[in-house]
Amino acid sequence: MAVGGNSAYSDVDALPPLVGSAVKLAATLGFDHSCAPEQGRLLSVLARGWRGGRIGETGTGCGVGLAWMVEASDPSTSFVSIELDEGRASAAAELFSGHTHVRVEHGDWHDLVKHGPFDLLVLDGGGKGKDPSVDSPLDPAAGWLAVGGTIVLDDFAPAGAPGAVEHDAARRHWLDHPLLHATEIRLSPTLATIVAVRVR
Repeated sequence: MAVGGNSAYSDVDALPPLVGSAVKLAATLGFDHSCAPEQGRLLSVLARGWRGGRIGETGTGCGVGLAWMVEASDPSTSFVSIELDEGRASAAAELFSGHTHVRVEHGDWHDLVKHGPFDLLVLDGGGKGKDPSVDSPLDPAAGWLAVGGTIVLDDFAPAGAPGAVEHDAARRHWLDHPLLHATEIRLSPTLATIVAVRVR
């Protein structure tokens, strides 16, 4: 979730309908930590590649990132997203109520693993290990990610950019992970995402 992420949509035209509805919901609830438009477009591309698969997400927020993925997919794809805040989880669940292949749950991010392993796993909430005092990085092989599956970790400052050093330990953890082939993708001058495939 990006700080100011929802505000970033104020100048974006022609959003997919479900994304537009999620952005409006976030604005109504005063939630300004939705995934950035650049991240949403990336999620859309990645979800399209896993049609018919199982997609999981930590940190639903108001469902903006989830909406990008659902719009790019079809009912053969199953989605489970989990949100710690009960009000946001309820509102997002209502937003996706017409999509029977999409499930939004209220709970701690650790609870998502019971629905795994996933073909595409988006860590928009917990599990990244960016702040060791709050959480540690999940183990992709512990029921989270299928072999050949893709994991996405957002909201990194690009390597070499101001603020990047703050999360260098987490960045190195994922880029050097022995089970993953990972790369960092710069989405804007201030935003990067790590995308990795589980190879064994």
